[in-house]
Amino acid sequence: MVQPVRDVRTAATTVARPVLELRQVHTYYGHIHALKGVSLVVQPGEVVTLIGANGAGKTTTLRTISGLVKPRQGQVLLEGRDITRLPPHEVAALGVGHVPEGRRIFPRLTVLENLEMGAYLVRDSKEIQRRLKFVFEVFPRLYERQDQPGGTLSGGEQQMLAIGRALMMEPKIMLLDEPSMGLAPVLVETIFEVLRRLNQQGTTILLVEQNAHMALQVAHRAYVIETGRIVLEGPAAELARNPQVQAAYLGGLD
Repeated sequence: MVQPVRDVRTAATTVARPVLELRQVHTYYGHIHALKGVSLVVQPGEVVTLIGANGAGKTTTLRTISGLVKPRQGQVLLEGRDITRLPPHEVAALGVGHVPEGRRIFPRLTVLENLEMGAYLVRDSKEIQRRLKFVFEVFPRLYERQDQPGGTLSGGEQQMLAIGRALMMEPKIMLLDEPSMGLAPVLVETIFEVLRRLNQQGTTILLVEQNAHMALQVAHRAYVIETGRIVLEGPAAELARNPQVQAAYLGGLD
């Protein structure tokens, strides 16, 4: 088990206003205490990863941020604004793009229609076309498949579609839940390379990922969560060298 350590943060956390901040968040499913005082910060332009075992609270953290579940205690702040009690559609409208585990595309809609669903709040057709152009530049495969039903795509293509749909929102932060799950190794490499490119182009990302090796390679900073508690945080490269993290996550969960 990874032991708690002294809080370590980059210098940037004392300068810029965070895009996202969780303050002592406690979330329950009935009587099950899923998150036990989770606090984390994501600064503009960062990739931050949250790693941990199955059932540790990673997905619950993302669901709490996007408003799908409500915490009993604590705050969720988006650029300093308290969004803790807002419904999911309002959280999304404020700029939180959530790519859930399992992709959850619309299988009977075409690729193009799925992408357009991501821009459902946009009324300017030229703006929608501008965003579509960007997504197709990021994912040329989606351009080739734009008239094809989403349900006929491969697993990797469906993951691209799910990310592309979130990009159509032009989110302030993108929440990604297990983007590598179920993908062949070559497709995992492709997805993580896309995440690097998106971040280089300015997208801020909070990444939940069991493939700790890949996650720590792409992230600037990382948090380790165990049984609903953050037990370790720091620069991703530093945590990748931490013997406890290597023993607990880099050896058995990739």
